[in-house]
Amino acid sequence: MSWELWVAVAALAVAVVALTVALGLRAQQVRSRRASGTAVAAPADGDHDDPRELVAFVANPSKPDVEGLEAVVRAAFAEAALPEPLWLETTVEDPGIGQTREALARGADVVVAVGGDGTVRAVAESMVGSGRTMALVPLGTGNLLARNLDLPLGDPRAALRVVIAGADRPVDVGWVRVLRWADDDARSDEDRIPPRVLPAGDAASTGADGPAAEHIFLVIAGLGFDAAMVADADDVLKAKVGWVAYFVAGIRHLHGRRMRARIQLDDHPAVDARLRSVMIGNCGRLPGGITLLPDAVIDDGVLDVAAVDTRGGLAGWAQLFGEVVMQGFGVRSELPAKIGRIDHAKARRVRVRVEGGEQAQVDGDVLGQAVELEARVDPGALVVRTG
Repeated sequence: MSWELWVAVAALAVAVVALTVALGLRAQQVRSRRASGTAVAAPADGDHDDPRELVAFVANPSKPDVEGLEAVVRAAFAEAALPEPLWLETTVEDPGIGQTREALARGADVVVAVGGDGTVRAVAESMVGSGRTMALVPLGTGNLLARNLDLPLGDPRAALRVVIAGADRPVDVGWVRVLRWADDDARSDEDRIPPRVLPAGDAASTGADGPAAEHIFLVIAGLGFDAAMVADADDVLKAKVGWVAYFVAGIRHLHGRRMRARIQLDDHPAVDARLRSVMIGNCGRLPGGITLLPDAVIDDGVLDVAAVDTRGGLAGWAQLFGEVVMQGFGVRSELPAKIGRIDHAKARRVRVRVEGGEQAQVDGDVLGQAVELEARVDPGALVVRTG
């Protein structure tokens, strides 16, 4: 036997031992988690006594890469001697919230969001506070959370390996509620994504015009230019060129008006500003290698706020883009007079009011025209699986 073959055999043996140890540790974690009573519901179809993890996949069938993926998933789990996974598909009426609740009720220890940012948000909304683990197979345009967790993009098989043998960590989530819409009569039409409705009378849920709904975000919520850019992105172009479609849409808003905003951070006095956009982040990495919030940490218990402004037309936008690129490398511009700038702050709760209303978005999902909104952080509320 040649030395190359001996090396290959040894490497294979090491890999098998490592996988066995990893699965053993995972089984121990599952037993501990079940014993701690963190499950949200008893399994609907009998106790899941197998100490190994039961994994459920909540998949968006509208994504082209989903076709045929179920067979790949089942083959990978059989090869790893894991319990047969659950496979649930989203619908237009239910983008993943109901399917995730069903998976948890059936005893799933891990629920995997298979799709884009909308599917990830829907799965996360039902996972928050459950103590169970959410994993990702990112197949969308932005894949915002996956980027910030350094998960494999564009390779479902690599993402599946993380699902099977990754490590778990708790992360923060953000919640946004719109206190006032630009046109309250059109609220049901413009509020396009399913909200998390808070109980009437909850002090945290009552705004100027009554009970409000909360919308989860895992990466960034925004009001102004960024949300208008998301709202105008062409779906056909997104399917062809991915996240570049957002930048194409943004060109149409470069000469838009600056908004008048009043911003309040925690219990500090509110401040007035003329801005292009206010972005509230849980983490800060965006498509295209852009780091909008270089100081944002996904598990630090606070939100990072970026107040973005430009003047001077295209020159201001050029300077702003240069500042964004440089801060991604840890370089901050300290010029006293800039026509394009980003001011950063941190807070646990952020309230923003704008004159006349501006587009609002959460992780790339458009909420509609909002006059006033509030965001809060929910520290360590979600367990995610990473590489």
